[in-house]
Amino acid sequence: MSSPGDVPPEILNRLRSICRQLPESHEEPAWIGVRWRIRARTFAHVYAPDVERSPVYAPYATDGREPVVMTFRVPDDDLLGLTAPGFPYFRADWGPNVVVAVLGDHTDWTEIAELVTDSYCGMAPKFLAARVPNPPPLD
Repeated sequence: MSSPGDVPPEILNRLRSICRQLPESHEEPAWIGVRWRIRARTFAHVYAPDVERSPVYAPYATDGREPVVMTFRVPDDDLLGLTAPGFPYFRADWGPNVVVAVLGDHTDWTEIAELVTDSYCGMAPKFLAARVPNPPPLD
């Protein structure tokens, strides 16, 4: 059984390859898991939540392991379209435009790259967001 906050290296490395391409972004340990920030603003946060403390994640636990999730921000216009279909996305309980993505073998990494990039662009100063290639290249 993994510990809350543990993120498998393969997922962490995929996210690192996306985030390191974003101007002036940096990675740091969070209270649980890892987060990426632009200046003092978090644009992506990945972790394995404790399903006993946060039962909203319980349906996504498999084989006795905590799920791995990433939170990020989406433009208000995209919120309903992304979360209405359900898995692997749902709305977080905090912040008006925060979404949770359940990550795993099913993950569409091209879509995750676009979502993380959009989250970054929404949080970054405009001059930095303007330097982001669209679509972002994947390593």
